[in-house]
Amino acid sequence: MKYLDHLLSDADVRVLGALIEKEITTPDYYPLTLNALTNACNQVLNRSPVVQYDEATVTGALENLRKQNLVQQVKRSDSRVTKYGHVAAETMSLDARELAVMCVLMLRGPQTVGEIRTRGTRLFDFPSLEEAEATLDGLIARTSPLVARLPRRVGQKEVRYAHLMSGDVTFDTPDAAPARTHTDAERLDALEEGMEALRTDMEELRARLDQFRKQFE
Repeated sequence: MKYLDHLLSDADVRVLGALIEKEITTPDYYPLTLNALTNACNQVLNRSPVVQYDEATVTGALENLRKQNLVQQVKRSDSRVTKYGHVAAETMSLDARELAVMCVLMLRGPQTVGEIRTRGTRLFDFPSLEEAEATLDGLIARTSPLVARLPRRVGQKEVRYAHLMSGDVTFDTPDAAPARTHTDAERLDALEEGMEALRTDMEELRARLDQFRKQFE
């Protein structure tokens, strides 16, 4: 089964990964407005590389993803602001474990099994390295593989994996930073999620205030 009509750009991948992450980690603020999604793409934590996309870049990526049936606009009766959500799980037939693995690889680049398990804890809590590796093997074994096992580099002890949403991985990347401990990860992730939730609240209040003001213009 071919999942994509066209390969995704780096911006497409970052936008899709951010939507997947926020659906799982901050469900109360999902789907995302354009501003919230741009902030999610440009986060410093849990991202490699760190980027500085403007809203025009994110809008272009959303249009590309919509054409691939990976993203859709969401309109709710309680909000007049256009929001966006992903449908990657349905389009690519991904279960919760597979979606978590793909999300980590899309947001962080090539990772080892251990890094995927540690850095994806908020997305899916793999009980063992073996289960995480089995999930990767399943994504590799598909008729149209979504993940590739990268050749081990000289001096490298563990194999890394990369997503294939943008095509074959033909370049090398610097060694990833050591995985954080669970305690450090939980503290940083909680802080980050709190900041993102605050930004989303402020954005929603700003939108409602703008609508209120328009009633008196």
